[in-house]
Amino acid sequence: MIRLHHLQASRSHRILWLLEELGLPYDLLSYERDPRTMAAPPALRAVHPLGKSPVVEEDGEVLAESGAIIELLLDRHDAEGRLRPPRGTPAHGRYLHWLHFAEGSAMPPLLVKLYLSRLGPAAAPALPRVEAGIAANLGHMEAALSEEPFFAGPEFSGADIQMSFPVEASAARGGLTPSRPHLWRWLEAMRGRPAWKRAVEKGGPPMPAG
Repeated sequence: MIRLHHLQASRSHRILWLLEELGLPYDLLSYERDPRTMAAPPALRAVHPLGKSPVVEEDGEVLAESGAIIELLLDRHDAEGRLRPPRGTPAHGRYLHWLHFAEGSAMPPLLVKLYLSRLGPAAAPALPRVEAGIAANLGHMEAALSEEPFFAGPEFSGADIQMSFPVEASAARGGLTPSRPHLWRWLEAMRGRPAWKRAVEKGGPPMPAG
């Protein structure tokens, strides 16, 4: 049995959504953020040394990092290739690109902007460069979705699940405006998937309120 240690309003939503897409049985252990600091609770450190979420336990193995969890779960539970293009195809190359782009390129400037927003006027010199990086990333995403309905190509995949968090973060506070209609179209399609809705019902929305 798979056990998901799920932090409310976090990247963990992606793994809950993935489990729902695959139709796998799992145990869900939910953790709430500190209402003042929004930090993860200390209890998560008993699960993984970094004290972060998502963390998945399966057959005595502890798995961390969203992209790695997606790949391992698909290796083990998606023999039909429903959520991953065949290896050696152009679609698989695009799948790998976006699977790693989400955390390697898209999330860092969004997090920097979030931290800078707490510094007030002192952040002003750094903000233009950070916002330019975010805009460049959004342009790259928009261009990809202007050519295909999903990030890896014509079919929904784990890359879309992985990319959902930076796009949600961009929509909430990262500069995603109506000037990028393909990203908005894609985001609404993701939010409309039955498995996404079940994940929200069981674990809450992917982004903090407010």
